[in-house]
Amino acid sequence: MKMSQLFTKTSKDVPSDEVSKNAKLLIKAGYIHKEMAGVYDYLPLGNRVINNIVKIIREEMNAVGGQELSMSALQPAKNWENSGRWHDDVIDVWFKTRMHSGEGFHMGPELGLGNTHEEALTALLRNFIQSYKDLPVYPYQFQTKFRNELRSKSGIMRCREFLMKDLYSFSKDQAQHDVFYEKMKEVYLRIFSKLGLGDVTYLTFASGGSFSKFSHEFQAVTDVGEDTIYIHEGKQLAINKEVYNDDVLHGLGVSKDELVEKRAVEVGNIFSLGTKFSEKLGLTYTDEDGTTKPVYMGCYGIGPGRVMGTIVEHFADDKGLIWPDNVAPYKVTIVRLGNEDKVVKAADKLYGQLSNKGIDVLYDDRDMRPGEKFADADLLGLPYRVVISEKTVDQEKFEFKSRTTDKVEMLDFDSVIKMIVKS
Repeated sequence: MKMSQLFTKTSKDVPSDEVSKNAKLLIKAGYIHKEMAGVYDYLPLGNRVINNIVKIIREEMNAVGGQELSMSALQPAKNWENSGRWHDDVIDVWFKTRMHSGEGFHMGPELGLGNTHEEALTALLRNFIQSYKDLPVYPYQFQTKFRNELRSKSGIMRCREFLMKDLYSFSKDQAQHDVFYEKMKEVYLRIFSKLGLGDVTYLTFASGGSFSKFSHEFQAVTDVGEDTIYIHEGKQLAINKEVYNDDVLHGLGVSKDELVEKRAVEVGNIFSLGTKFSEKLGLTYTDEDGTTKPVYMGCYGIGPGRVMGTIVEHFADDKGLIWPDNVAPYKVTIVRLGNEDKVVKAADKLYGQLSNKGIDVLYDDRDMRPGEKFADADLLGLPYRVVISEKTVDQEKFEFKSRTTDKVEMLDFDSVIKMIVKS
């Protein structure tokens, strides 16, 4: 992509009501646009980051046997009334509306915009699960959720409209469920490692509510985190403050003096749901012995936008964004200094060569001062910068720099390729 063709631009201004570091930087760099508190548009650069995050998650979900689908955001009241979660005093983040009817505008049945999909998917699978032979099954989706949050001041880390990956497991019994659940712990840790957050993300014991003794969160350490966790570095686990007590410590085989208190943000979670939803919504199967039993369920969530915001909070410096290679919108930015024919030809040639090798390139071909281009390159946060100027052309070299270091190297074309590809 040539920056002269990119309709977004960097900016020094941010909305006056924006307080979060992640949103401020993403707005300045032209990755997102703020519509209102808790609602953001993902612009071309931001959309590429989200898509890269989604790609990593999707690959892991498919590898573990997940089947992707796409469900409606509009939710009829019936399924939620059956589960007991339709009324606002039970779930207080609903966005609700009404259908039109013959009686007048918005006078028809009440609808909700989905904030999660346990009810909808449980009801759907009544059409497909009849026998133990139909189990287990692991459907998942990437879908926009809507939650009417009272406060939404953490940028893209807590939104009223946001993308969620939600996978649901349907098993014949707890034993079958537990095998998959344990596997998903490993899968999630692998996902966060690929996303660049592996060193700061901990499998965290949290409340299991009415379903089980524990649920498991994946908490990434950051100063802006909303949660307090207690970390055991040796065992690479953590305990959420909500369940931090002597009984839990004893059960996990840890002591208080081995733990370190940190602030963290929940970037993923997994829950055992048992048979709560299947019993209330009538999702049953016939077992080998001919008896009818409720399906045993679990749910597994990751918010790609929250992950993106956490990456910004964790890696960004005083110059701007810093993206891990796997999620960066482009892997390298070419900064062309000058409009001399030989400089333009050299920059155009390198752009074509890198693109032909399958390397995603952002080419700064704008007519701007060098200082402005360098500042924008730092703000955008791509992993590598290659500068082409009269000086580099005369030397038949390229000025190469990683975003995370101050070291500048003069390299030939083959060396530039090796530096980029080896990462």
